[in-house]
Amino acid sequence: MSTDQPIQITEQQENLTLRMRGLGTRTVLYQQSVATALGLYNNDFLSIDILHEKGPITAGELSKLTGLTTGSVTALIDRLEKNGFVQRQHDPNDRRKVIIVPLYEDKEDVSQTYLQLHEEMVKLASSYTEEELELINQFLGRASSVLENQIHLLHSNARNKS
Repeated sequence: MSTDQPIQITEQQENLTLRMRGLGTRTVLYQQSVATALGLYNNDFLSIDILHEKGPITAGELSKLTGLTTGSVTALIDRLEKNGFVQRQHDPNDRRKVIIVPLYEDKEDVSQTYLQLHEEMVKLASSYTEEELELINQFLGRASSVLENQIHLLHSNARNKS
């Protein structure tokens, strides 16, 4: 596709992007509500979710993913470790590095907080065929990659301005 010509956006494509933005907004509001229910700061809870998704990573990697400074991430990890959400461990591949291991699923209050949403999402998913779910999952995976790329771009632009 040539970059000289404007992209022709269909009504369905525009509707999809608007619904994705709306879903993103509702997701942020839901995450803030969960963080509040668990007595956490929103950045702390977002970091827990990132760790849950990515698995054990270094503090530096968490800093890059969240856009927080390394000093802020260190304080965040201290708070999360104190409250039993994560633990620091030596990296089995490089003993000089410390990785942050999520203990997310071990927390009963987190499981209980998400139980209702999980049940409702499973009910929603059961209304689709396996083929439809495969397509939806493929789309969501690709949409997540697009969002991650945009986040990195925004973080890079912000660092370049400061």
